[in-house]
Amino acid sequence: MNNIPRLNRVIDALENGKVTFSAFTPMDITNAQVMAASQFDSVIYEGEHNPWDIVALGSCLQNMLDRRKIADSGSIVPSVTPLVRVPVNGVERGQWHAKQALDTGVYGVVWPHISTVEEAYNAVAACRYPRLGSVPLYEPKGIRGDGPGRACRYWGLTQQEYYSKADVWPLDPGGEILVIIQIEDTAGITNLPDILKNVPGIGVVLIGEGDLGQELGYPRQYDHPILLEAMAEIVEVCKQHNVVVGHPHANEENMQRLLDEGYRFIMSGPGRSFSGLEKGLKLTGRS
Repeated sequence: MNNIPRLNRVIDALENGKVTFSAFTPMDITNAQVMAASQFDSVIYEGEHNPWDIVALGSCLQNMLDRRKIADSGSIVPSVTPLVRVPVNGVERGQWHAKQALDTGVYGVVWPHISTVEEAYNAVAACRYPRLGSVPLYEPKGIRGDGPGRACRYWGLTQQEYYSKADVWPLDPGGEILVIIQIEDTAGITNLPDILKNVPGIGVVLIGEGDLGQELGYPRQYDHPILLEAMAEIVEVCKQHNVVVGHPHANEENMQRLLDEGYRFIMSGPGRSFSGLEKGLKLTGRS
């Protein structure tokens, strides 16, 4: 077990102080093949605003595999890490979507509309297996059901190896599952200090500037000073608690500003030219 490499490319980048790049994409096998061949560190399959289809998600994960590339590299580490955004808002306390996605083999879950400590706790707990209260790293108490057969095969691990890796990072330094919560309203901003203080296991805070702008009265006006001020507050709280903060709408025009402001989980639209990603890679010295 000690020889298993770091499997989650996003975690590998973040724990080494690097910027990581991702993008949303539909649960479609053609998109899966395109994204798997890209320079993105991860892809987030969209299950919030697109239909939730666990069968399609499984097909996407399988179509990300390239047997020749695996053979040439001699590694089980995926070239692009698959993640998923579940459809349930935090207040709905959903768990089964995360369970199905993790059992399919994704390496992380994006939870939309997290606004309270209780909602954040549920998000982390749903991504962890139960354990006795006497063991280290007990909280948040795991509630994930045990059925990892497909995930083991996708990760290329035995069941016992999978169990040793299937925990949330950075709570478990060796964990390979990334919990990303989205802060998308003013209640979430108000409660964010308490969330990050009281809920270990959150890997990334991703700003939901679309819904936040709706509440503030400036929908889709991403450069409005009031929206930018609210987003800056989220960034500052994350810096104070040493938690990675992400931005969902990076492009060529705002990439440098986002990097300067401290965003390290950068999302840009895939598009045909990947121009936003290309600029980000260049600015971070990865091109």
